[in-house]
Order: sequence, then C-alpha cells, then structure tokens
Amino acid sequence: MRKFRLALLKKCPLIGFVVCGTSLFLPFARAQESPVAPAPKQQIGAIPVKGFAEHRFWDGTNRWLFAGTGAARTLDYFSTLNMRRRGREEILLTNDAVDNHAAFATIEAAGTGVSVGAAYLFHRTGHHKLERWTSIVHISVATTGAVRNYCLKTAHPAPTP
Repeated sequence: MRKFRLALLKKCPLIGFVVCGTSLFLPFARAQESPVAPAPKQQIGAIPVKGFAEHRFWDGTNRWLFAGTGAARTLDYFSTLNMRRRGREEILLTNDAVDNHAAFATIEAAGTGVSVGAAYLFHRTGHHKLERWTSIVHISVATTGAVRNYCLKTAHPAPTP
C-alpha cells in the first residue's frame, strides 16, 4: 500500500493528496456517524387480530366461564355418585375410580384444570374465540352428562328364585 501511495503522489500530486488525506481521516469520519438501529421484529403472537380487542386472560368473562366449568364438573361429580348409588354402571371411567371418592374428585378437578390450561394456550396464541368456546363446550358437555345421569332409571336387581 505504501508503494502505491508514493507512486501516486509522484505522478499526480493533487490526486495523491486527496486519496491519502481521505484515507487518513476515513476511520474518524465513520466513528462520527450515528449507528442505525435495526427495526424491531414483531413476534407472531404479538400481532393484533382484527376485530377483537386484546383482553387479559383473567378478565370478567373468563372468570365466569371458569367458574361455570368448575360448577358443571361439580354437578357431574355428584350426579355420577348418585347414579352409582342407584346401581348404574359408569361408562367413561372404571367403577373403581368413581367409587373412590377422593380419586374421583381429583379427576374432576384435573378436568377443570385442563380446560383452563387449554383456554390459556388459545389465549397466548391469539385464538380468543377458541379460548371462550373451550369453556362453553366444557360446561355444555359436563352439564349434559350430569342431566343424563339424573335422568337414568334406577337399576333394579334381578329377582333370585
């Protein structure tokens, strides 16, 4: 590089002066420039969905829906125990699980927790309609099952000869 500068200065002093002068001050000139920050990237989950206002997960509507889910599961718990006392067989769980009251209460509470967890996953991914419908469908299915349990006729044992 040094040989090139000297040769350039001998042939054309003005061009050599400009090139050498700018090469000396080029690092300082760049240091004075303000750095340009890259544009922030938007996350996929952070993009607002059109037509829906962003809401908190534990807003009033979700609180009522989760309370309804818990109430429907409680109703299902007591209707299933009533059905078992009347001699009917459980079709979704084993009779041993239903007859163990603590285990059955834990299963019902876990079902409520899974429903709230699924609603939370839908909330985090921006599927706010599915977030609400998860609880609505859960309430509907649990209440329908409880009503069915209460509507079943009592099983009468077969008479022994």
